[in-house]
Order: sequence, then C-alpha cells, then structure tokens
Amino acid sequence: MSARDQLLVVIDPVARRTDGESVRIAKDVLGAGAGVKLCLPEGPEEFTKALVRRGARRPVVVGDDRALLRAVSALHRERVLGSAVLSVVPVGQAAAAVRLARELGVPAGAVAAARAVLEGAPRRLDLIVDDRDGVVLGDVRIPPVGPGGDGRDAGGGAGTGAGGDTGHAGGSAGGGGAGERHPWLRTCQSLVRTLGVRPSRAAPAGPSRLRVEADGVTLVDLDQPVEGVYVRPGGGGFARVEVLPASVGAQIAPVRARARSVTVSGPDFRYRADTLVTGPVRSRTWQVRAQGWRLTLPR
Repeated sequence: MSARDQLLVVIDPVARRTDGESVRIAKDVLGAGAGVKLCLPEGPEEFTKALVRRGARRPVVVGDDRALLRAVSALHRERVLGSAVLSVVPVGQAAAAVRLARELGVPAGAVAAARAVLEGAPRRLDLIVDDRDGVVLGDVRIPPVGPGGDGRDAGGGAGTGAGGDTGHAGGSAGGGGAGERHPWLRTCQSLVRTLGVRPSRAAPAGPSRLRVEADGVTLVDLDQPVEGVYVRPGGGGFARVEVLPASVGAQIAPVRARARSVTVSGPDFRYRADTLVTGPVRSRTWQVRAQGWRLTLPR
C-alpha cells in the first residue's frame, strides 16, 4: 500500500457531537479504500499535534470550515503547508458551517467528499497571509458581515484570520467538556458571558473612513467614506480587491483592482477573514502566496 493510501483522519470534536452519522459514513468510506489511522482530538492542541506528527500519512480533516481553517493555520505555522496535501470531508450542523469548503470545490455530502479524498487529485490554491501570520482561504470583508448577515460572532476578537482560531464559539471545540456533561453549567456560562460583554470600541455601523492601498497605490483615502471592502484570492498570485464607496444621491461605481498586497488602515475597524471576526485594529496588510497550499479535489 502506497503512502498515498495511508490516511490520518482527524475528526473534529464538534463534528462528532453535531453529526455523528456523517462522521460514521466518512470513516466507513475512507476505511474501505485506504489504510486509516483515526485521531479523535478533544481540543485544538491535540488537533494541531496530530497534524504536525502525521508522518507520511495524508491528513484528512472531518469537520466544518473552522476545522479546515485550524488545520491550514497549524500547517502554516509549522512552515509545512506548502509541502502537505490536505483533504477535508465537510461535516457541519448547517450549510453555512461548510460553505467555505464548498466554495473551494469540495463536494457536498459525506460519501461524495470521502470518495473525492480517495479518488481526487491535489490542486494548488492561492493563499492570503496577513501581517500577523494569519491565513485566509476565502475572503476578507470590512465591515465583518458574515453568513448570518449580522456579524454576531464579532465579539470573538481573538486572533488574526485562521491563525487566531482556538476553538468554536462557546467553547465547543473541547468536545465532551463539563458543559456537555452538565447542561446547567453551560447555561450558567452562557449567562456569565452575556452579562460580561463590554461595549465595543469599534466604529458605529455605517460608512467607514479607511485608506485602502493595493500594491502601494491608494484606491480610496480617508476623505472618501466607504460602505465595504472585499479582498479575496483572484488566481495567478493576485487578490481581487473591491471597494464600495458610500454614495449620497448619485450611485458611485465600485473601485476594483488586482494586487499582490493590500493594506487597509484608518480608525478602529473590524474585519471578517473567512469565518473569524477580528478587531478593532488600526491597520492590516494582506499578501497573496501564490499556490501556497494544496487541497484534494475531484478530478
């Protein structure tokens, strides 16, 4: 059996808890087509250690977008992302939880995704890395409007891009923790978090005054309020940048550019990088790493 047929299947604890049936199906399909070593981490540290110590086995993440981002971030921090071939079987409680994996080309459904792991081929994809060593696979959005349209996880604020993800909202990454054994404790913890929320230092909702620079060229400056800024991999080692200027009366056309480096600065602002919200910050720079990682996708 070749090294390609040897898999390290890392099953995210949230996936085990929220959709055990899909996890079981993925294990069965993978086990029928390859030599599988299962890893059931109980938290982010064990998750990372399993990936780093994978040896010659191909890593396969069974979990949602946050699990995928945690895996990419871990391999990036170890400076082995470029040489690794990552696979993912998306498992999440809602479609929004696996939207990034779908956008990257991973099939929906445990059976189809597991077959793609066995029969697919690695494809090199561009990666965006920020100046705090956080990674972005999908896009950056300012302000941080997310899948739910309200950016309600903005309070997380820890980390930069995928690099700052230390678990799922509400401490669920630990899987099988005290809150799961004692539901009343989870309720108390939720109440404490709610009462302990402090007012955000971020600018109020509405147009922001930001300076957006693409490869050193200023697209908009602080004198032009903007409704939104979007940065996403655009292929060929470039990012696609779109700035939506705030308009009064007549509509103002979006400002678009392609760049290898994008810097946003100005008053305190929050941003969403893939599934994670960070901020407030005063400045952030994102750079494209051409073909910076490999993901197994259908042929």
